[in-house]
Amino acid sequence: MKKIDKLILGSFIGPFFLTFVVVDFILLTVNMLKYFDEIFGKGLSFWIYMELFSYFVISISPMALPLAVLLSALMTFGNLGEHFELTALKGAGISLVRALVPIGVFVLLLTVAAFLSNNYLVPKVNLKTFGLLYDIRMKSPALDIKEGVFYNGIPNYSIKVNKKLDEIRLNDIIIYNHSEGQGNINVIMADSGRMEPFFNDNYMKLTLYSGVSYEESRSQRGISEKPVDLSRTTFSENQIVFDLASFQLNRTPEDLWSTNRSIKNIAQLKLGLDSMNSEINQIVYYNFLNTESSYPYFTRERKLTPPIEVVKRKERDDSVKIAKAVLQKKTEENINLIASKALDSLNQGSYSDKDSVSTLGKELVFEKDANPDLIDINKEISNKEIVVSVDTLGNLETTGQKKNINRKLLKLNRLVSDLDSITLTSDQGSNIEIQDSLKKTASTQISLTFSDEKRAALDSIILKGDYKSKAATVGMNNARTIKNNFSTKLTQIDALEREFRRFEIAWYQKYTTAFACIVMFMIGAPLGAIIKKGGLGMPVLLSIIFFILFYMLTITGEKWAKEGVTNSVFGTWFSNLVLLPFGFFFLRQARKDARLFEPEIYVDFFKRIKAKFSYKTTKTRS
Repeated sequence: MKKIDKLILGSFIGPFFLTFVVVDFILLTVNMLKYFDEIFGKGLSFWIYMELFSYFVISISPMALPLAVLLSALMTFGNLGEHFELTALKGAGISLVRALVPIGVFVLLLTVAAFLSNNYLVPKVNLKTFGLLYDIRMKSPALDIKEGVFYNGIPNYSIKVNKKLDEIRLNDIIIYNHSEGQGNINVIMADSGRMEPFFNDNYMKLTLYSGVSYEESRSQRGISEKPVDLSRTTFSENQIVFDLASFQLNRTPEDLWSTNRSIKNIAQLKLGLDSMNSEINQIVYYNFLNTESSYPYFTRERKLTPPIEVVKRKERDDSVKIAKAVLQKKTEENINLIASKALDSLNQGSYSDKDSVSTLGKELVFEKDANPDLIDINKEISNKEIVVSVDTLGNLETTGQKKNINRKLLKLNRLVSDLDSITLTSDQGSNIEIQDSLKKTASTQISLTFSDEKRAALDSIILKGDYKSKAATVGMNNARTIKNNFSTKLTQIDALEREFRRFEIAWYQKYTTAFACIVMFMIGAPLGAIIKKGGLGMPVLLSIIFFILFYMLTITGEKWAKEGVTNSVFGTWFSNLVLLPFGFFFLRQARKDARLFEPEIYVDFFKRIKAKFSYKTTKTRS
């Protein structure tokens, strides 16, 4: 059995590596065509292009692996079936499933390697790819001055050379200087010149011979004023130095791309998802608190409190922030203490600089060991914060009642002042009694229950003062304010949720792309055993068909997940879930030696249907 396994595995590995290189090259070509105009023609060195190509090859390898597995499995088992080797294996008592085992183990190991590559290698390569591609885009095209054409590649200059003797000697030169931004007010014309780069091609010296320089003064007046001055200078030799910094490839720091989800592994993606969850929870939490102030009538009898799960999440996030702040503060204090000790030792001259560095590291370890509080500081502060939060939740009703009492007492004082300003009517005694009773209630701050007489008096004040229309106006303004705030918060939450779904898709893609190798193997190997054709004919055609189907399903599922039509898990696994039944179906048909791709089968099938239909028609007529 070991010899048979080596035979099958050996016949698969060769086509696999060959097809992987071919597929990777095709995908690289397709990918590079998108950036062809942006990266070529800029005078870059050969090694810069090789670096960029190597990054692209590694980044597109996860997409090339499933297609390489599918094509190589089709070719391998197609060759085995074409040369009747599968028939010999079945005659020896070896089933098709057993023949798939050695390649299946290899594909399983390949799937694990693909997952590790997607999680650790590809993110780092993507980071370098984004940085290098951005630097190439920002680089100006190579200095290429052609005859009879104005060249605008150098900033603030437009140069025309009517004749070039070689790359250095030029004849009949016109230069427009636009550095002042006032148009063509500075023109230089020369009979000949020399163009020579220097200082590692960072600058270019253009030496002009036998020319004239025209310079027009900047216009500061209107049309009715006299024309501006024009100066003409004749020279036998003039030198102009151009800065070629824009023609150099400047490498930007990689930290600029640290927020992109394509350069994060699973742990970093989970951290980003948790941060976005915390941000969404914080928006919802403060939205509840800010909205309560817009309901002065609605919240008279009850509080507008956030849901308990939002409050708990907010408490947890706050405890983590406090723990990090305390830990960072203690760490900075320890580092400052160690640095001061090392500085004192250096001033005393007790040891050299190398000894100070090593001792500083030992002191840092010692300080961490000597402060065991730093280990459990997060846990202790989180527990304390939870206790305080629980107490706060327990006293929430009491606090709300106190606020309501203060609010009602404040309104009572206002009503008493309104009663003082009202002119006494014929029933002065009753009004004086009501006024005294209200003052007494407001001063004692004991009774908050109104009698029928008190309610009637208050209602009469509200009716006479036109408080209802004013309250309606205030209510409409509050409603508009709440609506605008809600619209703004909803827009923020929608943007965060969309980015949240994108992070989830990037997380699950690391699994689905690797698992696609297994799905393509389950389709390719039985399909090759069915068609029994090797080479690059039918296997390539079927591979392209299934790969296009896989790609279309992947794009569709990811689009559904991005738009929130379906769950992110289902959207990313959609293509594998659709194609996996095809693999089981082909495996079943291959075990039965079904002839799915032989035209005679379908010709006979249609002949039987036609004969049966003709028989029924004849019987009906008779």
